[in-house]
Amino acid sequence: MSHRFTRALGATLLAASLATSLVACGGDEAGTTTTEPSATEHNEADVAFARDMVQHHAQAVAMVELTRERDLDPEVAQLAEGIRDAQVPEIETFSDWLGEWDEEVPPTMLDHANAGHGSGDMSETMEDMDDAMPGMMSGADMDALQDAGGDFQTMWLEMMIEHHEGAIEMARTEQQDGRYRPAVELAAEIEESQGAEIETMRDLLG
Repeated sequence: MSHRFTRALGATLLAASLATSLVACGGDEAGTTTTEPSATEHNEADVAFARDMVQHHAQAVAMVELTRERDLDPEVAQLAEGIRDAQVPEIETFSDWLGEWDEEVPPTMLDHANAGHGSGDMSETMEDMDDAMPGMMSGADMDALQDAGGDFQTMWLEMMIEHHEGAIEMARTEQQDGRYRPAVELAAEIEESQGAEIETMRDLLG
């Protein structure tokens, strides 16, 4: 009887263990569904992505503005305009999302420049900017680019490559952690388009 009782107890404990495991697995699946892309719901990763990309894209556009009236190769000038044409609408998209989510749209270099603070050093337009995000140029970097002479084109391409690499890093994080499907899809587009532009810029550098 003792042996039968031990076997029965073991079977009961095994069944309980299996039941617990199934509940845990179900919990994991439920947790996974909360990170599935949604057409309407967003999470903190989406907010961080939109907020950071507003400032990140705005700096890229400011770098494009520095190419105006510079003696550039036609291919570089065309690339710069393409970057501006792509990123200005994306800034508007990110800003619209933040507004819909009742989140604050952060200040950008373009805001400072448009307010008349861009006539001096570029670093003056970076007040209150977060230059710690991937690929973001510092105020000193922007001043150096603004003041560059004959080496401007090379410096601009090298800095824009670094800037794009940072954007791709942020876009990959959004694709991994984001919840809002339009943001995740835009992140994938940014990774693809800016990756292609990096290859173009490397070719232009020779």
